[in-house]
Amino acid sequence: MDLVTYLEKVADEVDTALDREFGGLPGELNKASAHLLLAGGKRLRPAVVMLAADMVKKGRANEIFPAALALELTHTFTLIHDDIMDGDAVRRGVPTVHTVWNEPTGILAGDVLYAHAFKLICTAIADDAAKVRSVTTLANACAELCEGQHMDMSFEVRDDVDEWEYIEMVSKKTGVLYAAAAAIGATLAGCSAQQAQSLHEWGLSSGIAFQIQDDYIDLVADAEKSGKDRASDLRQGKQTLVAILAREKGIDLSGYRRADLTNAEIDEAIALLEEGGVLEEVRSIARTRVERAKSMLSIFPDCDEKDCLMQITDYFVSRGF
Repeated sequence: MDLVTYLEKVADEVDTALDREFGGLPGELNKASAHLLLAGGKRLRPAVVMLAADMVKKGRANEIFPAALALELTHTFTLIHDDIMDGDAVRRGVPTVHTVWNEPTGILAGDVLYAHAFKLICTAIADDAAKVRSVTTLANACAELCEGQHMDMSFEVRDDVDEWEYIEMVSKKTGVLYAAAAAIGATLAGCSAQQAQSLHEWGLSSGIAFQIQDDYIDLVADAEKSGKDRASDLRQGKQTLVAILAREKGIDLSGYRRADLTNAEIDEAIALLEEGGVLEEVRSIARTRVERAKSMLSIFPDCDEKDCLMQITDYFVSRGF
């Protein structure tokens, strides 16, 4: 099964369902809630839900499809609230919710999606006990997402963040939703407790690798390829894994903490980090997380869905180039 084709198919199905469910609802709050939700996206988390379900029992993905939508709603709710906290004006190529309406409406719009997500899980065709476990998994994930966001905010006023604090932060801010997506899809499909735990661990490690790569891309990729301002984390002095390892190796990046950095200065910083072994260590840590994620799938027999999940993990550390 070709991963790109599969992801495109899932994205089309998710887009159609979301437009049907949320596209025509009356009232300004419903319009605000649907605004970012209907602006597109890769829909990776719904795809993970469906792949995990079909890996456990072929054909179950269609029956638990509302849960796939639930994960996209949860992801979108976090983006709406993140945009408010970060003061961002654009997301997915459209103005952010709070800039079109206002911050209170943005907060409420995110809350509406959060509530709908739990309702959608309950409408999946699955055993009631599996639904209870899935709702619990999503609730725990949402609490950890908030903890991860708060940790990330606290890092902004610290210069002593270590590698393990960073890993904990990204596991909560990025990893837990992929972990929940995989575990929920499998749980609703009737998996064992061991299978659910293995898929949860797959999601955590994959999400950590994703965020490490995201930080790496921010520094070394061209803005045209990454879709982000080049070296924005370096300019802002963010406590990324790159910055943490550089500090531990005695490499001073404080002179690069400026909004007006030139491309030549960014190249200079990259060369400094490469020579000091920082970037290779970052790449090595990401590769280790990728291998751990893949190892978590070893309890499942070989199948197309398992292969796609492995390809997703590989994609997380190869994108941007």
